[in-house]
Amino acid sequence: MKLIICAGPPVCGKTTVLRCLTKMLLERGHKCAYLKIDVQYTEEDKIFEREFGIPVKKVYSGDLCPDHCNVMVLGDAIEWAENKRADILLTESAGLCFRCSPYIEGSLGMVVLEATGGMHLPFKIGPMLSLSDIAVITKIDLVSQAEKEVFRARISKAAGRVRIIESDALHGIGLDHLGQIVEEQPDIEPPLLLRGNPPIGTCTICVGRKDVGWKSHFGVVRPLASDNLFYRGE
Repeated sequence: MKLIICAGPPVCGKTTVLRCLTKMLLERGHKCAYLKIDVQYTEEDKIFEREFGIPVKKVYSGDLCPDHCNVMVLGDAIEWAENKRADILLTESAGLCFRCSPYIEGSLGMVVLEATGGMHLPFKIGPMLSLSDIAVITKIDLVSQAEKEVFRARISKAAGRVRIIESDALHGIGLDHLGQIVEEQPDIEPPLLLRGNPPIGTCTICVGRKDVGWKSHFGVVRPLASDNLFYRGE
């Protein structure tokens, strides 16, 4: 089974891109399954089930970072999709943590960025872009040619090896090549490993302590006067 992991900032057009991709893959005879990971509300699973009649699942991460939740549930999700006899699993991450990467080795990592998100957007989202295989730029019909060229150049600067696809996903324009890329993707093989190194997250804030100021906390801390992190406590 092939695994496609789609990430990107909120309202960038991830679901629209995946709907276009799913339609193409189904027309080519593939059996798809869809997993949506969000924080507290989503109806995309109902949209995919109603529109395409494919197996769907959704997971609410709640108090857990959605990208961490992705790591936790993906093993079960792959087994579920295989039991449904899918040959392609499409996973859509909420993509809210810009220090994490939701992609795993052997998957096709796809980040969706809207051209209207600002010229500095490619520099702000970290591993979500730098560890991806494909960057799909949406809403290209809403910016000038010069803005498109600058945006594309900055994606290349932030992630030199990434393949860039420009699209008007709302009308399905520019995504024809994406289906072929997915079909050429090899099947995933165990062991399943996270792509890239997770950020350091050992701190008392993560376990619920509300006190403000680094002197009230233990673990990895950082003061205002320095960019350096250090470990405080045992």
